Amino acid sequence: MAVTKGFMFSIEHDFDATVVTLVDEGAAPLTEDVTISAFAECVTLDQYDPRSDTVQKITLSEAQLQDLAAALDLPEGVYRLRRDAQGKA
Repeated sequence: MAVTKGFMFSIEHDFDATVVTLVDEGAAPLTEDVTISAFAECVTLDQYDPRSDTVQKITLSEAQLQDLAAALDLPEGVYRLRRDAQGKA
C-alpha cells in the first residue's frame, strides 16, 4: 500500500491578524512549525530555531508578498514588476 504524505495547518482569526500555522509532519527530518501572521500592513513568518533557542522572524511588506506570489509562478530569472498608481502589480 502506498504511503502519502499529508500536511497539517491551522487557521485562527485574531482581532488584528489572520494566523496560519504550518506543521511539518511525516518522515524525519522534521522542521519546526512555521507561523504566518497576516496583518493589514505586513505579513510575518516565525519559526523556532533550536540551535539558537530563539524564534526567527521575517517581515514582508504587502509589495514583497505580492512579488513572492508572482515569483512562485515564474521560471528562473531576474524580474521587475511594474505597479500602477495604487501600488498593484
